[in-house]
Amino acid sequence: MTSTIVARGLRKRYRGGRGTTALDGFDLEVPAGIVHGLLGPNGAGKTTAVRVLSTLLGFDAGRAEVAGADVARQPGLVRERIALTGQYAAVDELLSGRQNLILFGRLHHLGRREAHRRADELLERFGLTDAAARSAKDYSGGMRRRLDLAAGLLRRPRVLFLDEPTTGLDPRSRNEVWAAVRGLVADGTTVLLTTQYLEEADQLAGLISVVDAGRVVAEGTPDQLKSALGADRLEVVVRDAARLTDAAAILARITAAEPVVDIDRRGLRVPLRNNRVETLAATIRALQEAGITVADIGLHRPTLDEAFLQLTAHHPTSPSTAEAAAAASSPTAAASPSLTAAAASSPTTAASPSLTAAAAPPSPTASASPSPTAAGSSPTASASPSVGAPVSSSEVGA
Repeated sequence: MTSTIVARGLRKRYRGGRGTTALDGFDLEVPAGIVHGLLGPNGAGKTTAVRVLSTLLGFDAGRAEVAGADVARQPGLVRERIALTGQYAAVDELLSGRQNLILFGRLHHLGRREAHRRADELLERFGLTDAAARSAKDYSGGMRRRLDLAAGLLRRPRVLFLDEPTTGLDPRSRNEVWAAVRGLVADGTTVLLTTQYLEEADQLAGLISVVDAGRVVAEGTPDQLKSALGADRLEVVVRDAARLTDAAAILARITAAEPVVDIDRRGLRVPLRNNRVETLAATIRALQEAGITVADIGLHRPTLDEAFLQLTAHHPTSPSTAEAAAAASSPTAAASPSLTAAAASSPTTAASPSLTAAAAPPSPTASASPSPTAAGSSPTASASPSVGAPVSSSEVGA
């Protein structure tokens, strides 16, 4: 299977203060056309890895390729082929959904007709056609997030970096975003997903890499990571705590394993290696025959939460982590919300919020916004909403 993202031995150390190592031999390989989850505790190096791979931050050692382009030697080409969407939707609330997409399309150097065509196409694809004329400030959280994703796809990126896509969304809005992401993958886009919601990774990711202390410590499908914890387990909760000992003896006899007793919950659990259903049925019959009333009984698989905690338990989270120091230590360490890459063809080329890969023309007067970004071919590349050809109000209002 072709790999769209490849990282080998990436190292990044922030020099400010006492110096902190954010990436320490980071390796990653992401196959084309899947959602690849990047999980880890705060400060593990996830955000730094995404910034490096999306050319927003330089690195000290190692090599990386994204969409067939070398991150260090061909940052402009990488930016032409990717999109990066941050934790919060970066849309103009005063414009309608359609106007937002037309504006971003023009900033990406799409012609007027093409910008209108792509806007309408993406509004339909993301289920926003009926709301196209409404102001973005009246959109729900899920609708706003889908609009942000649509803006990131104006230039049809091969790779989408998706950072915490459902932060702060309610369950309904979260499901809307999940459906949109699945649709992107079905169309061939490769998605690198960072998230703190392990359920989200379980739902979306075909593969997951667990990052800790600046390197990948485990990798596999969600089921493989969960299976690494061991067997499924049978859990029983009895009605009468006085019968716990009797119930434990029955489970030990049937499973040939010593149950773990939880007195506070009146519960028992025991690992099962095989014959899961048969063992469950036999346990129910034996408990009934012994006159033990069961409050709850069932088979349970290890969860991704449990796998995550076990894989990262040795590395406690600290507020003084490398990533917490990133913004203070490096002038190019922070990416703006929903920023996507503009090719830095001059020392002052700017990148636009929520834009994918616009190749900006050289401009000696490009202005900088409050959000610093884009380490790449230029040491002074900065973020600004002013990339691309001038856009008149009549164009976005059409």
